[in-house]
Amino acid sequence: MEEFHLYKDIKARTGGEIFLGVVGPVRTGKSTFVRHFMELLVLPNLKDNEKKIATDELPTSGKGKTITTVEPKFVPKEAALLRLPDQTELKVRLVDCVGFPVTGADGITEKEKPRMVKTPWAEEEMPFEKAASMGTEKVIRDHATAGILITSDGSFGELGRESFPEAEKRTAEELQKTGKPCIALINSADPYGKTAMDTVELFEKEYGMAAMAVNLERLSVEDVQRILKKILYEFPLVRVEFYIPKWTETLEAEHPVKKALLEKAGEILSKVTHIRDLKEESLFKTEAPCISGIRMEGVILARGAVKIRMEVDDTYYYAMLSGLAGVELKGEYQLISMIRELAEKKKAYEKVEAAIQSVESTGYGVILPEQSEITLDEPTVIHQGSKYGVKIRAMSPSIHLIRADIETEIAPIVGSEAQAEDLIAYIRENSKSEEGIWNTNIFGKSVEQLVGDGIRTRLAVIGEESQKKLQDTMRRIVNESKGRLICIII
Repeated sequence: MEEFHLYKDIKARTGGEIFLGVVGPVRTGKSTFVRHFMELLVLPNLKDNEKKIATDELPTSGKGKTITTVEPKFVPKEAALLRLPDQTELKVRLVDCVGFPVTGADGITEKEKPRMVKTPWAEEEMPFEKAASMGTEKVIRDHATAGILITSDGSFGELGRESFPEAEKRTAEELQKTGKPCIALINSADPYGKTAMDTVELFEKEYGMAAMAVNLERLSVEDVQRILKKILYEFPLVRVEFYIPKWTETLEAEHPVKKALLEKAGEILSKVTHIRDLKEESLFKTEAPCISGIRMEGVILARGAVKIRMEVDDTYYYAMLSGLAGVELKGEYQLISMIRELAEKKKAYEKVEAAIQSVESTGYGVILPEQSEITLDEPTVIHQGSKYGVKIRAMSPSIHLIRADIETEIAPIVGSEAQAEDLIAYIRENSKSEEGIWNTNIFGKSVEQLVGDGIRTRLAVIGEESQKKLQDTMRRIVNESKGRLICIII
């Protein structure tokens, strides 16, 4: 990620103000982090007078076991407005909170009594431990846009690793109660060493917090950017955009393919809360045979949005097309061949479509000839009285569609009247079945077969000679009738 893209994304998610609450056990480097963060990111972007004031407000860092931060410190007192080289403007402010006490640290008690400290949240002094708890909650909940828990792996200073787990746990619990984005920084003299890595793993597994090891004494600009990026991934995921093949959008919700896609989308949504959750590889795996792949196409950190694409195996695409077309399709070759064939049939149907619609509504329709079907004779000279003209004779086929309702009947002879009544009852009973009356068997044939035979018999009556007479009569009606009635005798 480019540096200035990072700051723009941070600005978008924090509303233009980076307010980091720095919390954790005492003697872990919280003040050191605040000082170096200011020196690396904030001070270089301030004007001279602002820089001087902010420098005077930086916290001091101590060594050994003695606690130095005994009250919360806002750095700077007023949020500093930064103008970065790409004209991005950010307000930045940190608060160095009172740390939770740890075993072995000096300064927690005075004269064998709990040390009392001042805080901005109460007029009276309060015990050190209460100040740490209240400060963590109030700073993160009421002010901070994000929280940073800082602890140590025991690789520096006079306190070992065993001093910090109890205070870490309390800090993590207080921090997570606020619901704000938060990460843990493991301060280590050897950030890539085993102890540091084990502590990072502990935070991620036991507390569910994103963590990273860093040497705060040698904090660099690159480290600051990595920390801010880590925080960005802790913001809530507010939008998940799923992209599926367009053809699946036409399927019904109960279709196996659509159902598998919806179930997987629901599974992903149920498992992601923060942007970092998207790193879980199992999210993009599925046992659904129809889903051939799931991949993340992009994360828009500024909006807390992610784009996820789900692919479906081509086999299911062609199966869907086969169901629609009523023809088995196994690949592109068959699909293109069928499209070409259907295009030709569509073109042919368009010629007769209007005539068929006319037949259905009025009982009569005509298929008009196309230009290519019309033949023209040579022009000839004609005269009427003393005037002359030119005649061009045109010939073209025309197809006439006439609806004639066909009547046929089924009249089986069964014997007595009682037997006839029984047959009627049998037919009525069968007509109530799912298949209806058409499959009712009468003397070895279904009603559908008997009716079909009757219709074919009726149509066969119009023999070839009658057909020719009808054709000739229609030709005469079209060309010679001039609107008069013509009687047809066959």
